[in-house]
Amino acid sequence: MSRADLANTTCAISRAVERVGDPWILMILREIFLGSRRFDEFQRHTGASPHILSQRLKQMCADGILTKRAYSDHPPRYEYVVTEKGRDLWPMLVMLKAWGDKWLARDGSVTLTHKACGHEMQPQLICPDCGEPLEARAVRATIQPDLAEEREKRKLGETK
Repeated sequence: MSRADLANTTCAISRAVERVGDPWILMILREIFLGSRRFDEFQRHTGASPHILSQRLKQMCADGILTKRAYSDHPPRYEYVVTEKGRDLWPMLVMLKAWGDKWLARDGSVTLTHKACGHEMQPQLICPDCGEPLEARAVRATIQPDLAEEREKRKLGETK
């Protein structure tokens, strides 16, 4: 399966990876959540080339993750603001950060502080009903019929 095929699968993970699985998109998201809004800030903090950065910002705007807003008419200048759809990516980014802190950390990373209580925190998944922390072994994933059929076709060498 090619990367282009990911967008057309039944699996939500595959479709999400096709949209936001690019390293430059993740770096732009990091910068958005750290307060960057302007092209030059993204370029300076990510190290992305102007061409790549321009492509990814256009893609993120087209996908509704960011919105482009003028902040100057003469000369025309724009900033990028995260949308609700983009804000919904924050937990994924924070969990990726937590994994990196545990397995790849070096001193000088970003710390997260809960504004309400002022305590430094480590993100974790919690069951919304019982409040228990969730780990992979504590959750059952049930494959729905459409995905099961797609997986079987792929196993047999057919494509959807």
